[in-house]
Amino acid sequence: MSWSRDDRATERRGYHHGNLREALIRAALNLIAEKGPAGFTFADAARSAGVSSAAPYRHFRDRQALLADVARRGFEVFEERLSRAWSEGRPDPFVAFENVGRAYLAFAREEPSFYSAMFEAGLPFEGDPDLREAADRAFAVLRRAADAFCARLPSERRPPALMMSLHFWALAHGIASLFARADAGRRKLPMSPEELLEAGVLIYLRGLSLIDDGPKP
Repeated sequence: MSWSRDDRATERRGYHHGNLREALIRAALNLIAEKGPAGFTFADAARSAGVSSAAPYRHFRDRQALLADVARRGFEVFEERLSRAWSEGRPDPFVAFENVGRAYLAFAREEPSFYSAMFEAGLPFEGDPDLREAADRAFAVLRRAADAFCARLPSERRPPALMMSLHFWALAHGIASLFARADAGRRKLPMSPEELLEAGVLIYLRGLSLIDDGPKP
């Protein structure tokens, strides 16, 4: 492969701004915000980072690998926010469960580029152990919340915790994707996404006879 003099100069300039991998991650996040996860090329990411079209291959085999790294980092941030919201079930599992839902919606609103890379880029999780592990760790927070909530119920009223965590994930993710994003894809609601999620969780829990008129202390 031959590089032009301009390409080499561009690459040298690019390395002046610090770590190339981090620069490419930032460039990809900006491009996702502007064009969506499918709207830019590997060369676009290199150009946005201020390096030659060949430079990204030092760290990523292709555009999909770059997107996978963006998504992996997104899941790491996501896990940290969900874990902080869960706070080991404090002050009580019901309130902490609601806090996790709010954190889910806040992440979609505040980190739309990460959210798109994680859930809309069509990345093959099974073929990327690091990405799959990061995603599993984030989901594990929802599973711990469901486990703690179910554990305080009598055995005859206790639903499968995995089923409950999957239902909660589907509800939170659907509301986040439709109503809680900070981009043009957001639908308008006569209520906040948080209010919609809270109402949905209450209806779900009452439907399973897990609560009566409100949270149990």
